[in-house]
Amino acid sequence: MPKSIIDQSVFNTLKDSVGADFIVELVNTFLGEAPNMISDMRTSLSASDVDTFRLAAHSLKSNANTFGALELADLARELEMLARQHQLRNVGNKVDPLSSEYEKVASALKKLIQ
Repeated sequence: MPKSIIDQSVFNTLKDSVGADFIVELVNTFLGEAPNMISDMRTSLSASDVDTFRLAAHSLKSNANTFGALELADLARELEMLARQHQLRNVGNKVDPLSSEYEKVASALKKLIQ
């Protein structure tokens, strides 16, 4: 059985906690900020800026976990760990699958708040 893009139980728990109206605001904020985090990761990778890369990966991981986007969170966690270990040279093209997963997550979240 394929993994769900959004863990529905995590999303529903958040929605129950914050309310149906505020979940829309939270999702829209995430959808506005996440592309910037991914862009920051790409830019800081090119500049070998480990701190900016780590912070962007950490923020994306935390936000993805909040919404139940567990695969996205796992990909961001892996990149964050590489940055924590000052191993940016080992990142390679791993930002690309993270970016692709984000696109799937964004689409799924948009459907959930409609």
